[in-house]
Amino acid sequence: MRRQLTLAGRRSRLFSGQRWIVEKLWQEFFSDPSQWWDHRSEKLSARYPDFKHKKRQDALWLSSNLNPSWVEAELAAMAPGTVQSDTFAWNQRFARYVKAGQHEKTIKLFQQIQHEGMIPDTFTFVQVLNSCACLGALEAGRNIHTKVLQSGCESTVYVANSLIDMYTKCGSIEDAQRVFNRMSTRNVVSWSAMILGHVKCGQGQKALELFQQMKLEGVEPNHVTFVAVLNACASVMALEEGRHVHEEIIQRGFESDVIVGSSLIDMYAKCDSIDDAQSVFNRMPKRNVVSWNVIILGHVKHGQGQKALELFQQMRQAGVEPNDLTFVGVLNACATLVALEEGRHVHDQIIQTGFESDVFVGNSLVNMYAKCGSIEDALKVFNRMPTRDVISWNTMLWGYAMHGYAKEAHGHFEQMCEKDIEINHITFISLLSACSHAGLVDEGLHYFDLMSSRFSISATVEHYACMVDLLGRAGHLQEAEHLIMTMSCEPNPAVWMALLGACKRHGNVEMGERVAKQAMQIGPGNAFYRRQQASDPDDSL
Repeated sequence: MRRQLTLAGRRSRLFSGQRWIVEKLWQEFFSDPSQWWDHRSEKLSARYPDFKHKKRQDALWLSSNLNPSWVEAELAAMAPGTVQSDTFAWNQRFARYVKAGQHEKTIKLFQQIQHEGMIPDTFTFVQVLNSCACLGALEAGRNIHTKVLQSGCESTVYVANSLIDMYTKCGSIEDAQRVFNRMSTRNVVSWSAMILGHVKCGQGQKALELFQQMKLEGVEPNHVTFVAVLNACASVMALEEGRHVHEEIIQRGFESDVIVGSSLIDMYAKCDSIDDAQSVFNRMPKRNVVSWNVIILGHVKHGQGQKALELFQQMRQAGVEPNDLTFVGVLNACATLVALEEGRHVHDQIIQTGFESDVFVGNSLVNMYAKCGSIEDALKVFNRMPTRDVISWNTMLWGYAMHGYAKEAHGHFEQMCEKDIEINHITFISLLSACSHAGLVDEGLHYFDLMSSRFSISATVEHYACMVDLLGRAGHLQEAEHLIMTMSCEPNPAVWMALLGACKRHGNVEMGERVAKQAMQIGPGNAFYRRQQASDPDDSL
């Protein structure tokens, strides 16, 4: 019994000693809160302390039963932000959000720390600007830029680079240029971000000028720079400039880089040099799905669908798994070749790989089946699509129009209106084409009027060409000519050729000669005009 009392006494003295230590720490805390970190907002578990000494790592918990009774009242009396939050701990939280792609949380957290007394550092700004860039949150990015200026961190090259990246990805190249111009020190990342930013904003020539300026200032380009510059060459179809960049890439040993190699293929293909693109592809020591995609799409773009299909088979044999873009390219190849059976085989592979639910792949399947003459299969794919966008609806509508299903096209359009699907100028091109192929003049005139009166869509030259074809097929040649003369935009050869074809069909020699002269004045060298002449060389008026 005596021993039990002794143990109880020891425990009591130990507890009293601990309470005394904790009380002394709280007294020290309230005498100088600036020496402590406030972890209350970013605690990951109850075991983590609420306050921690900056140097000695002493810790305090609000939930401890050792705390004096006066602690809670003293904390309540303290002004917000008296105790600084631990920047390192906050930054770890920012990094976790960014890595997980939780960019909205990153921005909200940054707004929260303004009230918690945390002083953001360069790492903080880089993380939150990255989130703004990913979300395209321009206004939030500008607000953070204001905080950057107040902190004096804009002079840090890493923060300035993040600002440039944020502004270019948010579409404000002017703001990016202002940050770039104020930089006292620029590295290769700064230049690469500005070059890529101008490319994304459709200023390819300016991007090429920046590349030259970068080299004059003695900054060595890296693989990111070359990818950006090759994209610039592709955007303005600067083939010769692209060849010079290719030489520099070889000199600096970047041609074997799979990303640079893929960009070279893309540049040559978009600059109408598919042979050079194939040559680069053949020399690549390593290829990924992007490399295969750009060469397949390049051949499709140049009307070489069979070569694209052969490359797809080689890709599968090489063990490279296709992605959504691969299937889009291959389906386009099948569509251009009207290769229905090949398209069905590709469709089977799409189902096996789980890409049938992808909206872009689904749209390409609808397009392929429609162009290959199987409107039933196109409709089956369309009906099975879990997600449809305006392209899905317009593609199906175009399929109906192409095959002369005017009634189905009309019903499809009514569904679009009922489901509040976006109606755009492409929708009406398909509708007018459907009316033209079915000879429905009154319906075509109705849709042509509806386009502007209900949907506020201005008629383009393509809409006028459809209307001229519609009126011409029905023998309303005078009305068709009058429509051309009163067009709100300049008629192109396609419009005049539509009327010329109608004149030939209905044997109106006088008007045909007049229309032929108009088409010649606009441009007999036009590719469309040459094709029209070549397709019917002996059919003169």
